Amino acid sequence: MLTRALPDVTSDLNAETPSTLQWVGMEDIAVPISISSQDNKLQTTSAKANVYVSLDTPAAKGIHMSRLHSVINQLAEHECNKETIEQLLVALIQSQSAIGNSAKIELMFNMLLKKTALLSGESGYQSYAVKLNAEKNKSGLSCELEFTIPYSSTCPCSASLARQLYADAINDVFSSATIDKAELMEWIQSPAGSIATPHSQRSFAYIRISLGDNDWPELPSLIFQLEEVIGTPVQTAVKRGDEQEFAKLNAENLMFCEDAARRIKFALNRMDFVKNYWFKVEHQESLHAHNAVVIDQKLNGGVIS
Repeated sequence: MLTRALPDVTSDLNAETPSTLQWVGMEDIAVPISISSQDNKLQTTSAKANVYVSLDTPAAKGIHMSRLHSVINQLAEHECNKETIEQLLVALIQSQSAIGNSAKIELMFNMLLKKTALLSGESGYQSYAVKLNAEKNKSGLSCELEFTIPYSSTCPCSASLARQLYADAINDVFSSATIDKAELMEWIQSPAGSIATPHSQRSFAYIRISLGDNDWPELPSLIFQLEEVIGTPVQTAVKRGDEQEFAKLNAENLMFCEDAARRIKFALNRMDFVKNYWFKVEHQESLHAHNAVVIDQKLNGGVIS
């Protein structure tokens, strides 16, 4: 039986309107990846990949999409680190038979990290959305990391107003010149002592850091370091003592979105591997129907894409 040669339109035909194109590729490719997690153990997780190459030959009809897919599938066989990603980017460029000089990968995945409660020793898992952007061109390799950190924030203004109401209530209930300590303690711990509570909100730090060609940080350590800087990270499994300690943490870390932003900015500026950064702090108000936000960035010889 004769085997017929199948037509290859991509290779055999020229472009109708010759022109270069910055990026051509495929999006939402499903691929498993293995990435270093806590205690240097590999964590395998499901990822979605966007992969692109430049089309720098004006007459070329198009790129070979299937070759991109074959290359990105190699992520399932190797640890996802800087070396592997750079090798894949080079392979993506080479797969296109010299019609382009640049390649770009975007990987979206969730990292699952184990967290211990504040006091009890209980533990649970928290999922963090992560995005890795990497590009290889004639200028070299550049990488970015994007991730989101949720935390709790208690409004300093609201806390101050609540304290004033407590003071007024104590003055009204205990109007004599002296106060019996036992009577005061009983009143504070009774339902009558619940005069006012400051408003707190679920808050988020959306962080994007440009690593340039620097070594990659350990992602779990980076996330935990920034959570510690903020001061009030959300918890997983807790007992009542942990919940009480969390309330105490919030009281010790009263913050506007500006306060949280300055803490993050100070920490990022001290990290040697961070070339540029962009972040947004968002406090999802419980008092208002709108959110309070801060956006800031550092640009050092370039922009974050």
